[in-house]
Amino acid sequence: MLNSQRIFVDAITRYCAKRAIAVDVRADGWLIVMRRGARQRFAFGYDVGLNSAVAHRIANDKSATAEVLRISGIACVPHALFLNPELNQYIRARGSWETMLGLLDETPSGIVVKPNEGTSGKSVFRVTSKPALELAVKRIFSSHMSLAISPYLDIEDEVRVVLIDEVPVVVYRKSRPAVEGDGEHSLLELALKATSAERRSTVLAGMMAELDKAELDAILPHGQRRLLNWRHNLDSGALPVLLEHGELRDTSVQLAIMAAQAIGIRFASIDVVRVRGEWQVLEINSGVMMEALSKLHPELVYAAYDAALDKVFAEA
Repeated sequence: MLNSQRIFVDAITRYCAKRAIAVDVRADGWLIVMRRGARQRFAFGYDVGLNSAVAHRIANDKSATAEVLRISGIACVPHALFLNPELNQYIRARGSWETMLGLLDETPSGIVVKPNEGTSGKSVFRVTSKPALELAVKRIFSSHMSLAISPYLDIEDEVRVVLIDEVPVVVYRKSRPAVEGDGEHSLLELALKATSAERRSTVLAGMMAELDKAELDAILPHGQRRLLNWRHNLDSGALPVLLEHGELRDTSVQLAIMAAQAIGIRFASIDVVRVRGEWQVLEINSGVMMEALSKLHPELVYAAYDAALDKVFAEA
């Protein structure tokens, strides 16, 4: 998908057209200039300009977010920062590899290794062995200047809350794809049968990246339920289940608001997770990306961006 085809770009151009705001789409949709009279506003990437530079930078840095939340007394998933060796001349030597191995040894279920900055969900690895850790670190450092390591958690629920000035405009649970065994068919066969043609490429790509041939070909026992992906990302096959009301929504929104207040962010998508019955913040994204959600609920996405842009032009 080209940058100019993103629903983010479409939402802004639609908004401006309805309100006689001049819009100029540059850099193939990555930079958008909006003009009303003598005033102009910018959208860059997935940022409409509501957040301060400091709040944006903290939210874009997973380890910084975790640190701010921790000192604010808000439950969160810890993220340890490691800088690319190319930066060694600018930092104090501290034995990064030994520290990484220590985190792996301390977590029997494994660790998650990911780029420290960014919101795409790409280059995220679940690691349970030293060779796998070496490979993950090499791949991330080949294109990023830092990475973050967090413990792998058996997440019971993951909810995304999109907030604008502490008001929830989108709240949904991420439901991972799963199958139930029949004692006759392999995991791959069951996945193919259970997945619609429209979602098949997404779901199967996530499986292929995580499972080896033996796991894919194994016959799943009758009645056994098997998740097809450990990730909750919509781009990895999870489905958004909108939460309109109820305790799950209320608890998620309350924690998300506390997290937004802690870093002073106005427009963000905040992921909160439940692990062993306890809720904690996983991450905060200052660039509100809703491409996958728009395939099922486009009008909800348009309404969310409209609400954010209303704030932008109310202050213009």
